[in-house]
Amino acid sequence: MSESKDFLRTIVEKDLESGKCKEVVTRFPPEPNGFPHIGHAKSIFINFGIARDYNGHCNLRMDDTNPTKEDTKYVEALEDAVQWLGFDFGDNLYFTSDYFPKIYDYAIKLIKMGKAYVDSLTEEELREYRGMVKEAGKRSKYAERTVEENLNLFERMKNGEFKDGEHVLRAKIDMGAANMKMRDPLLYRIKHAHHFRTGDDWCIYPMYDFAHCLSDYTEGISHSICTLEFENNRDIYNWVLEELELELPRPYQHEFARLGINYTVMSKRKLLELVEGGQVNGWDDPRMPTIAGYKRRGYTPESILNFCDQIGIAKANSMVDVAQLEFCIRDDLNKKVPRVMCVLDPIKVTIQNYDGNEEIDAPYYPHDVPKEGSRKLPFSSEIYIESDDFMENPPKGYFRLTPDQPVRLKHAYIISCKEVVKDTNGNITEIIAEYSPESKSGSDTSGIQVKSAIHWVDAASAKAVEVRVYDRLFKDETPEGIEDINPDSLSVIKDALIEPAVITDKHDDRFQFERQGYFYTDPVDYTDEKPVFNKIVGLKDSWAKKTKASEPKPKPQAKKVQVDGEVVAMSEVQKALFEKYTGEFGLNSEVANILARDEHLSSFYKETLSILNSPVSLANIVVNEVARELKQMQESELKFTTKQIAERVKMVDDETISSKIAKVVFEVMAKSGEDPTQIVEDKGLVQISDPSKILPIIDEIIAKNPDNVAKFKAGNTKLLGFFVGQVLKTTGGKANPKVVNELVAEKLK
Repeated sequence: MSESKDFLRTIVEKDLESGKCKEVVTRFPPEPNGFPHIGHAKSIFINFGIARDYNGHCNLRMDDTNPTKEDTKYVEALEDAVQWLGFDFGDNLYFTSDYFPKIYDYAIKLIKMGKAYVDSLTEEELREYRGMVKEAGKRSKYAERTVEENLNLFERMKNGEFKDGEHVLRAKIDMGAANMKMRDPLLYRIKHAHHFRTGDDWCIYPMYDFAHCLSDYTEGISHSICTLEFENNRDIYNWVLEELELELPRPYQHEFARLGINYTVMSKRKLLELVEGGQVNGWDDPRMPTIAGYKRRGYTPESILNFCDQIGIAKANSMVDVAQLEFCIRDDLNKKVPRVMCVLDPIKVTIQNYDGNEEIDAPYYPHDVPKEGSRKLPFSSEIYIESDDFMENPPKGYFRLTPDQPVRLKHAYIISCKEVVKDTNGNITEIIAEYSPESKSGSDTSGIQVKSAIHWVDAASAKAVEVRVYDRLFKDETPEGIEDINPDSLSVIKDALIEPAVITDKHDDRFQFERQGYFYTDPVDYTDEKPVFNKIVGLKDSWAKKTKASEPKPKPQAKKVQVDGEVVAMSEVQKALFEKYTGEFGLNSEVANILARDEHLSSFYKETLSILNSPVSLANIVVNEVARELKQMQESELKFTTKQIAERVKMVDDETISSKIAKVVFEVMAKSGEDPTQIVEDKGLVQISDPSKILPIIDEIIAKNPDNVAKFKAGNTKLLGFFVGQVLKTTGGKANPKVVNELVAEKLK
């Protein structure tokens, strides 16, 4: 068996060899409540890839059991994502709602077996009766209802006779189970809501843990592959299938680590907030980590699949550097796309000794790309170059055009500056130059030595285009919300100039703009009358230079080799901690999973909790900031204490400082060990919540942006995010985002 096979394929091969399964059938089961993101791409890659590799098939199944959040547009987005990535589900498109009658019948069977009952406890009582990690729960008195009573109540629930939350159907398992998910879990709840497929046929809907395993069984799934957050759900999965005495073969659940990428949010809830709050222009905004966003930005399916392949199938959650994804698209496009010339910030150059017009034959691809093709470049006495390709007083090491230094025009001639024309404000408006007739590229006999070549376009024939330059949506490595949004994530250049062949020849839809980066014709807004190009990625990692100039640029990781075996299951102690964190403390499953599995982080977290009762906020800082420091040093080497961490969190909880400022405070603490309260006082970082201090700033920003105000009042409410961002930027992140949102919305009415 190959050492490089990941552990999931190892399991599949063993199951085939032993006869445990005859055909490999997997499924990709998303809930259609948002657009799929890059994390879903990994799941698609795994599930469809394994089925393909072992001559099986993969179902696409919509887990549509929550009618209040789901929509047909999300179904269409999920179908498109799978197909765009190159996988074919054929006729194997299913919906959990297809099985509602069958799942209901299974519930009836459990009731008749005495394994399920209708409970009438309130939501608060349900939580209270669940018990604690180290103490058993208490079974509801309603568990003593007879089979006949339960059947009658469950049918009446189905018929819509009760209000939401009035009753639930629960499995009758063990209220003292170590795995708290096994403490009589909910199977059905009442929801009087219109379902996008079944309409108003149902007013009770199955819970995920009940519907999922039965849907897998109904479809003949052999390997139910999911992320680590569902590890503790496996016990329920198996219990349902076993108690119903379903015939073999039955599906088995296997878990892998979910994908985490720095500078990226992959919570559908948070992504929906960005869409609804107007911080982005929809689910397919090219800054979004959705598959639709990557697709519109110009990423290729091959680059995303290569990224998924490179990061491997891990057994423990970890963070992947976004630079690795950018490397994959850069690497893919480098071998595919034509090179063309586009000037983003043009300055006119008049070549005074050139008289005439000509067309220069220029190849689209460099010699090391195994593709052929060329175009004609018009050339005349008037051209445009990038404004930063000329400097009157250049620093040392500047190799482009200067009053004393000639430069080559790519594919054309060498030019020299003879005069600089300026306006009354001293701004350069034109460069008067001369060319060397003997210096034509490919047949240069001039003997002139130049140190670089620059791109250019012919003034008469160049086409005006709009170029949208995208940067990372979040400026923080572990973003939390709107306050971490990068205000410079989108720059729109409306007066860029491009060589004519790009528009007229229709050679491709992706290009490398010489010395600028890779660009894509926007599939929504591009027209011949108004060409629009999206920047996919730069030629190299410019972000690293901007944010970590003193650190080495991150290198693409080598493909990981997995060790054979199953995902390391939680120990009983870890399971108990996980249940405590998710149940008692209300942490999300990913944060709880990290804390439960890491003894050092868990200990640190426990100590902070003894100082401050703020479990969610403390968990987030421990899992993100503290964990990052512990990757680089031992706990004894940390400059800050648990007390200081608790103090910093309390300042955020009390709204003394904003979340953005809290990150600044932590960085100072990490370096100096200084008390957070002292840092805030010394640097004047107290959060501004007083409307009298914020309103003048809002007024000033509104006055400076009359065009955007007019657009907002005309119906473009997405611009609310622009104004809020400007206020936060002006105050250095000290303004209270909630207060700013309310005040800006009021001002723009």
